[in-house]
Amino acid sequence: MIHPGQWHPVDGLVLEPNAMSAVTMADENVVVAAGPGAGKTELLAQRADFLLRTGQCPYPRRILAVSFKVDAARNLRERVRRRSGSRFASRFDSFTFHAFAKRVIDNYRPALTGSNALNPDYRIDPNDRIQGEQITFKDLVPLALEIIETNAYARGGIRQTYSHVFLDEVQDCTEQQYRLIKAAFSRTPAVLTAVGDTKQRIMAWAGALDGVMRTFANDFSARPLPLYQNFRSAPRLRRMQNRMIARMDPAAVSPDRELMGDDGVIEVLGFDTEHDEAKALAELIDGWLREGMPPSEIAVLVRRQPHLVAAALGSALARCGIAFRNEQDSQDLTAEPAAALVFNFIRVIADDRQPEAYADLMRAAARPSAPEDEATRFDSRLKRMVGNARAGVRGPGFQAEDSIAWRTLVHEFLNLVSRPVLTALSAGYQQGTWLDDVIEHALDAFSGELSLDGDPVQALRRLSEADAVRFLTIHKCKGLEFEKVVVLGVEEELFWGNPTAAISEFFVAVSRAKHHLVLTHTKHRNRPEGITTRWDERRTPHQRFLDFAHED
Repeated sequence: MIHPGQWHPVDGLVLEPNAMSAVTMADENVVVAAGPGAGKTELLAQRADFLLRTGQCPYPRRILAVSFKVDAARNLRERVRRRSGSRFASRFDSFTFHAFAKRVIDNYRPALTGSNALNPDYRIDPNDRIQGEQITFKDLVPLALEIIETNAYARGGIRQTYSHVFLDEVQDCTEQQYRLIKAAFSRTPAVLTAVGDTKQRIMAWAGALDGVMRTFANDFSARPLPLYQNFRSAPRLRRMQNRMIARMDPAAVSPDRELMGDDGVIEVLGFDTEHDEAKALAELIDGWLREGMPPSEIAVLVRRQPHLVAAALGSALARCGIAFRNEQDSQDLTAEPAAALVFNFIRVIADDRQPEAYADLMRAAARPSAPEDEATRFDSRLKRMVGNARAGVRGPGFQAEDSIAWRTLVHEFLNLVSRPVLTALSAGYQQGTWLDDVIEHALDAFSGELSLDGDPVQALRRLSEADAVRFLTIHKCKGLEFEKVVVLGVEEELFWGNPTAAISEFFVAVSRAKHHLVLTHTKHRNRPEGITTRWDERRTPHQRFLDFAHED
């Protein structure tokens, strides 16, 4: 433990003055308004390090971080572990709102009564609710809110656990989510740090509060601290973003002297059809990969329906042998520790060159709390089982294209790891059927990819964040960053509706790029087979948005 005055940002990072103030705040609530690339995640990770190393968060108290997305919660958790080490990071709980609500329900479930009472082994279903037995994801926050608002014991337990609370992307907080935080921590000694960006508030369709950052500042007497610097993007891209900020929020425009430099690339590419677009982009992406660009640093962003709008590009990439994945459904899955364990096991036994996957596999399956001799025996059994599985899949009788054969090996491995070790991977696995659901979802996803070409290595590449080009909606890309970003279909037929929401979403998309931004549009997009909703085949470039790409 060190004196607060002796603390310095970890890894020699330099923070702008307002960021340093937010990181080292002792007993005052703060709301940080920051643009994309200003380092909101890094600010929270540095603040966690400051609080833990200086004893501002005294043992055994903990820090609670609540994020809007699974990816954001996971990224923040990993950032804190890298910055502060495992010992301090063990007192840092990073959840989504749904995961935090589920933790509250699991810990204080008997407080739910009447029609909301739940059995100990209740399940979570995407759509259907069965009284006492099954709830939906939409029920999690309201039920947790009911517990906190009506049960003093639950409120006291939560408040005794956490001395500090972080709210990430607070601008997207819905009314019930905000009530959950307010009910748990309003008028308590807990110190809250909220970060967000009003220019990224693209969740109005989900009921996001208008001006929630201002509401938070008023309710929690929080000091507002704006961050202006975009440390992610190259100067040429920052100047484009600045031109957009001048339209959205003139008071937040950065001075020209801070955006000098010629680094960065912006391209606007127009095509006659989506097939011309797909062919050109596949060749462009193939060139990036041949130059050594990691696939994980390439993203294709679509405002809506990437499975339709980007279908031609997906086919073109497949013909080039380039792995890609549509993250409309798979992004949350890859954040699940149990799914990662399943994929790493298949990766290790199917491919000879996976040292990182092997290390992750052994670390996740290990039994560090067991007596040394027992842990050693288990380690030997685990290595022997993995070795036998690797030999088996290389044998003449193994049918690599058969998903059932892989399922059998995976379940043999999971049985050896044991249920207690698996449930310890995540707090959510300790109740109900969520662990089994995640494992089954992972196996289904692998089976689906395997059915495309019968190659398990390629199937895993398409499921991997590291080995595949990623197709994302703009909603899914928030909080992420990539060296190369393609915004597909900058057309009036895609960026329609409320002008403020449309330009905000476009701003989120272009600000994901660190060095190279490509904007495309076509004159014609064929109606996908089986689509009955509106689909305009004739397309019009969204000239007002495309004009932001041009220097004055």
